[in-house]
Parts: sequence; structure tokens; C-alpha cells
Amino acid sequence: MIRIAIVEDDKAFMNRIKKYIDTYVMENDVEIDVSCFSDGSELVSDYEPVYDILLMDIEMPRMNGMDAAKVVRRTDDRVIIIFITNMAQYAINGYEVGALDYVLKPVKYFPFSMKLTKAISSIRESEAVSLLVPYETGVRKVMSDDIIYAEIRDHWLHIITKSQEYKMLGTLKEFANKFEEKHFTCCNHCFCINLKYVTSLEKETVELDGRYELKVSRSRKKQLKQALLDYYKGGLR
Repeated sequence: MIRIAIVEDDKAFMNRIKKYIDTYVMENDVEIDVSCFSDGSELVSDYEPVYDILLMDIEMPRMNGMDAAKVVRRTDDRVIIIFITNMAQYAINGYEVGALDYVLKPVKYFPFSMKLTKAISSIRESEAVSLLVPYETGVRKVMSDDIIYAEIRDHWLHIITKSQEYKMLGTLKEFANKFEEKHFTCCNHCFCINLKYVTSLEKETVELDGRYELKVSRSRKKQLKQALLDYYKGGLR
């Protein structure tokens, strides 16, 4: 399921984009869920990182698309942003917010479908399993590639990422099952590690990201060595 948010103050144009997406769904046999916002301020109010693609008008009365995108990027660096504009020069600065592309009004179906295909292909190529974790007053999407390890501590599941730590309800077994195909393995009954971040393996410890040293249980050591070997043989993907 691809989740798209359309942010557009022109209702007629918004409806046209929705019809284009409906046509695209029928032609390409893909599931797409669409949400609509009439202004950038509506999108960023209580924004949660649950969208895959933002189709965002640049010129809007209360908060323009560029400013809204900057707010979105504070908590969501994965969502694909495609700007919609009357003038190309308005979208040139899209690199500042990591925009994938832009489309010019009036939008025709064929070029729009090409942009959408590009975005969906990008999502599928870099697709990683994600978790929605509690964060301040809402939730944040944490991607598997960014997780260094998970730990059960004080009956909570702690998710340690490159930038910070999150705490949520859950079990290590549930976490391991969810990420078993994303190069995660348990080194003991308390830790599930991302093989991507292993920097050394000693007799009783494994070092992650050059800064975390975790215990390896005797019963798990052989399994961990084999998992690392398989990971390196697979090209470190």
C-alpha cells in the first residue's frame, strides 16, 4: 500500500490529481491510499510520518509548500516530496528539502504518471521495514536501516538508532520476527542487533557502530558468526 498526501488549495485541481491517481491505480494494479489537505499548515499540524509520497503545491495562502516541507523534514526524512507549481523556478530550491521532482501546471496525465512511477520505484528499491514508535506527543517512523540494535530493559523495548533512543511496548521476539529478513539477529536474550553495524566480534562481545559493546551468549555465538558470514557473502545489502 502506497500512502499519498495531496496538499493543494485549488479544489478543482486537487480533484483532477485524485482522478489521475485513480487511473494510475487501474492501469498499474497498485494499491494507493490518498489523503487531502488544502494548505501546508493543515499537513504539518500534528504531522505523523505515515506517508510515502507528498504531492505538494508550492503556492498556498497560509503556508506554502516549501515551508511545509521544511517542517516535515524535521521528523520525516524518508517521505518522497514532489512539488506542484506554475513556474519551474519555484521548485528549483527543492534540493533544500530533498524533493525528488516537480510537475508543472497544468498537469497532464502522462507526465504525471511518469513522475508517480519514478517515485514508487524509488520507494520499492529502498524499501525497509519500519516501526512506528512513540515520540513526544505523537509517533515517528523509524526505518530498519537506521536501527543499530534493540534491547529489552525494565520490561520495555528500547530501540537504539544512529541519532537517538526510543522506548515502546513490545517483546524482543516480536522485534526479531519483524526484522529477521533485514539482517537482524539476537546475540543474547536481551539484544537483537543489526549486522550492518557490527565493527568487531570478540570471544564474548560484539561491537556495534564503534561505540556499543554487547555481550554474546555462548549459545548464540555460532549462530551470530554464521549470520555475519552470510551477510558479507550477500554483499552487505
